Amino acid sequence: MKKTATPRAARVRRHARVRKRVSGTMEKPRLCVFRSLTHIYAQVIDDVGRQTLAAASDTEAAVRDKAAGKKKSDVATLVGALVAERAKARGVSQVVFDRGGYPFHGRIKALAEAARTGGLSF
Repeated sequence: MKKTATPRAARVRRHARVRKRVSGTMEKPRLCVFRSLTHIYAQVIDDVGRQTLAAASDTEAAVRDKAAGKKKSDVATLVGALVAERAKARGVSQVVFDRGGYPFHGRIKALAEAARTGGLSF
């Protein structure tokens, strides 16, 4: 098996493989997660209508104030709760989880569990 040039390219390939099967609809949109070294972002996306229904990240002032001095996984928990709250406000209760090619542990898992606690089911 040929090794991928960079870890980022490997993640993009994994994400493309998952995206072949995972797609969000208006009834069950896609909860997409992006993680950088310092930040984490989450969006609830309707792929059929091509629109973002809700979004949250740790770069927002609402999260940044609460996140001061916390670990990255705790910040991901705040973002997960916030995106769940915003999605519930838009009438979304069920989503399809798109981990973005990242392993399901650490910050990704923390965000997913906080979104479940916030009322989203997936």
